[in-house]
Amino acid sequence: MAELIECVGPCELVPGPSGELFPYLVRSIVFQQLNGTAARAIFTRVCDVVGVGEAPTPDDIAGTDVDTLRSAGVSATKVSAMHALAAFAQDGQLPTVAECAALSNESLVDQITQVRGIGPWTVHMALMFRLGRADVLPVGDYGVRAGYASWYSLPDLPTPAQLRRSAPHWTPYCSVASWYLWRAADMPRTSAG
Repeated sequence: MAELIECVGPCELVPGPSGELFPYLVRSIVFQQLNGTAARAIFTRVCDVVGVGEAPTPDDIAGTDVDTLRSAGVSATKVSAMHALAAFAQDGQLPTVAECAALSNESLVDQITQVRGIGPWTVHMALMFRLGRADVLPVGDYGVRAGYASWYSLPDLPTPAQLRRSAPHWTPYCSVASWYLWRAADMPRTSAG
């Protein structure tokens, strides 16, 4: 990892602007399995159809019918996930950012993945990029796995369990290690390892 850090340079991992988890998770649902440009355009349309800037509330999403959200370019599956998240938040089950401070990464993953359509990867991204947690290793992330395989010259992607075995070497800075592995995935194969 030291060689990778030297090759890439200083870590530029910075959490996004402060704010509650709900709008970040809605955005994450929209972004699932889409390229960034298309996802940004769809998320902007979602915000337009619910009548908000960039931070829809649970009431905004719950109060917007399926057809209206679909008209913004959101798939039926994602609309269902957005409505499930809104109901979860309205029921008081989604912790506020202040409440998150008292919860472990594992507790937050367990709690938030109860929402249909939100998996561990989405919560890991929220932990890193919204909450600024320094010790998150998204073992299911393709880019992290690809960067690890490339940098360490593996013939195949590591399994999540194999990647998890490296975590003790990077703790308490697994988020930083993840950021560097994403950079390794973007590097030409000849530059890696």
